[in-house]
Parts: sequence; structure tokens; C-alpha cells
Amino acid sequence: MQRIRVATTGLALVVLLITIASAIFSSVDRQAPVEAIGSSKPDVVANMTLLGNSVAAQAPQDEPLAELGVAPSRTSGEVVNVVVVEQPPAPR
Repeated sequence: MQRIRVATTGLALVVLLITIASAIFSSVDRQAPVEAIGSSKPDVVANMTLLGNSVAAQAPQDEPLAELGVAPSRTSGEVVNVVVVEQPPAPR
């Protein structure tokens, strides 16, 4: 009889612990997300990714880095002016 009492008490404690953990985790889910100063805003990032997808769809398929936005595309119509300034050698 004592073994049954210990088993049911243990089972009741496990169910109680699971209920408490569930209540704690559900209350955490209901809280508003924390926004740090200077952090990205989810709605702005979502809009940026929507714009990025339309640009990536127009990029050639043979340039995976250009599709990801990591490197410029070789076929872009942008003209870049580069000015090279020669500096005198440093004194020894």
C-alpha cells in the first residue's frame, strides 16, 4: 500500500511541475518583445526583404552572390566613377 501511495504522490508532483512550467512559459509568450535602442524593427526588415526579393528575381541566375546582395552584379547598369590619387612615398 505504501508503494502505491509513493507512486501516486510522485505522479501528482510530476503533473504539478509540468503545470507550473506550462504556466510560466505561456506567460513569457504573451509578453511584448523587447526592443533595444538602435535595434532593427521587424516591420522595416520585413519590407526590406520584400523589396530585396523583387530585385533578386531580376538578377541573373549565374551570380549567387549578387542574388544574395553580398556582391554587386556584373550586369548592373550603374556607372561608378573611381578617382585614383597617387600619394608620395613615405619618408624614411
